[in-house]
Amino acid sequence: MFKPVIIVIMSNRKYERSDIIKKTIIWIFILYFFQGVIHNLGHPVTPYLVSNLGIDDYMFGVFFAAMSFGLMIGAPIWGILGDRGNKRIYMALGLIVYSIGQFMFGYSGNQYIMVLFRFIAGFGVAASVTLLLSHLIYLAPKEERTKYIAWSVAVFTIGSSLGYYLGGFMSTNQFFIDWLGTDDLKRIFLIQAILNVFHALNMYIHIKQDKEPKNNENKVSLIQGFLGIKKMHPNLIIFLISLTFISIGMINLSKFIDVYFKELGYNPNELGTFVFWTGIVSLLTSIFIVPIVVRYKKELSIMIWIQVINSVIIFIVFRGNNFLLLVYTIFMIYVILKAVYSPLEQNFISTFAHDGKYGTIMGVRQSFFAIGMVIGPLIGGFLYDIKPLYVFDFSILMFLLGMILLFSVRKRLRKEVAA
Repeated sequence: MFKPVIIVIMSNRKYERSDIIKKTIIWIFILYFFQGVIHNLGHPVTPYLVSNLGIDDYMFGVFFAAMSFGLMIGAPIWGILGDRGNKRIYMALGLIVYSIGQFMFGYSGNQYIMVLFRFIAGFGVAASVTLLLSHLIYLAPKEERTKYIAWSVAVFTIGSSLGYYLGGFMSTNQFFIDWLGTDDLKRIFLIQAILNVFHALNMYIHIKQDKEPKNNENKVSLIQGFLGIKKMHPNLIIFLISLTFISIGMINLSKFIDVYFKELGYNPNELGTFVFWTGIVSLLTSIFIVPIVVRYKKELSIMIWIQVINSVIIFIVFRGNNFLLLVYTIFMIYVILKAVYSPLEQNFISTFAHDGKYGTIMGVRQSFFAIGMVIGPLIGGFLYDIKPLYVFDFSILMFLLGMILLFSVRKRLRKEVAA
């Protein structure tokens, strides 16, 4: 008698949970977009702020390294905390810390204090960078996980491009100068900090905390969480080391191709146009190409070949005679492959998560990636001063080292399956 009623109630609850998950995923994409906009407002004005304060140009690299170091330290900490539950609280808290760091970076006026608050900003933003991704991975159906990651990258790319444009626009547009005094570049960081507080509030309101697995193991302390990282599968550790090498190569390319444009005599407008088109290509790749690639279910093999092809592309592009033609043709293949690699590696890493500990795994992933963000520009700057071509050759070396380690992981996995 009561059995049909119970079935209907359970069916309705299942439908409600599914509806909540779909709405939360949509909100994750929306939040990724606004995070891209807000967190990139300060980028176009940072070099000018540093110059106006009379700070040496080399400190710009130090500021970048400090923020990357904050990301490296913060990501696993926020990841472990997030796996204990209440991800949205930690994401909102981290964003508040980021707001404080960015505000003080803009207003302190002392290069050493600016380095400190750049580190604090990196530590804070690591919360949303790590936990928003881990929550998306947790909610997404396993067979569609890579596609959803690619979409998150796509909307973040759109937001980043818009934020980069708006930051520069507000600092030069007469309306914003008269209304908000944005010719004083510190105001851009104030605006960014305020908007980021609202972003934190939205994060808290719209990220529904789905009931993840709860057991004693999930309620470990922060210290126990770090000790648990030592138990990671050897294949994952090798893969993460390959990620560090590859991230060094990618970061150096993205940072020093801008300088190389200037070195060859191209103007800022030509550089801006090129960056715009790389963003469009990445966006289209994430939407149309990644879902096709995922169907082949050969993640490691595809990632191996991506590193080989990227190495060849970089070798050709930076030794060619017509650089502008090459970056709009052959180099765009690199842009496409880079957009394919990112969701593939993130999805592969997520398969090593157990008992719902996606935050911990993705935090460790972000930490290994951030190592490349710290080391890459430091080595790259040294090599570029010797000879610009060396920094791009170094990227090739990093891609090839990453490829060798990926090959090792694939070989080990095949042995495990055969056994």
